[in-house]
Amino acid sequence: MPSVTFTAFDGSEITVEGFAGDSVMETAVRNGVPGIVAECGGNLACATCHVFVSPESQDAVDPMGEVEDDMLYGAAVDRQENSRLSCQIKLKDGVDLHVQTPETQI
Repeated sequence: MPSVTFTAFDGSEITVEGFAGDSVMETAVRNGVPGIVAECGGNLACATCHVFVSPESQDAVDPMGEVEDDMLYGAAVDRQENSRLSCQIKLKDGVDLHVQTPETQI
């Protein structure tokens, strides 16, 4: 079962298990992870599930699509090279991910 470790802006961490095929955002919401607002419910319409993918997880996530790339310009916290929308990152069997949530989503 894949897992995701979320590091909050204050440095606190929580690790949750998820299901292959689910998004990082779905996994966060289902487990009550703070820092993921997910206003649009994963419809790629709000940028309130913005995360920073850790260097060790970069190769484990699929490439960003054009719509996600555009949507990140509307995130509450400025995007970085490792910015992604967690609704667009799918969990895979045997792959554990590590992401950091920004200071705010709205």
